[in-house]
Amino acid sequence: MDLIKRVGQHFRDSAQTKLDAIELLALPIAQAIEAMVGSLLNNGKILACGNGGSAADAQHLAAELVGRFEVERHELAAIALTTDTSIISAIANDYGYRMVFAKQVRALGQPGDVLLAISTSGNSPNVIEAITAAHANDLRVVALTGKGGGAIADILQETDVHICVPAERTSRIQETHLLTIHCLCDGIDCLLMGVEE
Repeated sequence: MDLIKRVGQHFRDSAQTKLDAIELLALPIAQAIEAMVGSLLNNGKILACGNGGSAADAQHLAAELVGRFEVERHELAAIALTTDTSIISAIANDYGYRMVFAKQVRALGQPGDVLLAISTSGNSPNVIEAITAAHANDLRVVALTGKGGGAIADILQETDVHICVPAERTSRIQETHLLTIHCLCDGIDCLLMGVEE
């Protein structure tokens, strides 16, 4: 096996997936940025959830907003619902794993907040439950998916934003999700700090 060739192909495939997604994703990413900034400017917060690599993405977004992305600015309110093992294990034990995010959304989410719901397949049961809880609590949802959006695509409301990566391979979807998260962080900073370009 030629490992160098294989590694190179991963780079080319990842780059091509992102290039193929530009026209499809630029508008919903911009809409998501505007929704998040609108929430933050009205004393709202961003809640984020997902499983596995998507859990790491939720934490990545929260870390960049509460800390900083690329420039110094004041702290922004963001919570990854994937990090409190006592809450997650208690809910999973008492109610089942599909409720681990939904109960947190109901406890922490306020009208005007934004839920970033991440699922590469669009079919994660606990992310779907979180979206349902967000709608019940009058939160706006930004869904970050792939593979056509799955069941999540069917439950989103008109005021929600769907960022669906046009790919089937999980690794390529996750790589594009990470780029999307960086676009969100950059756009939020630009709007809040009045950057023109």
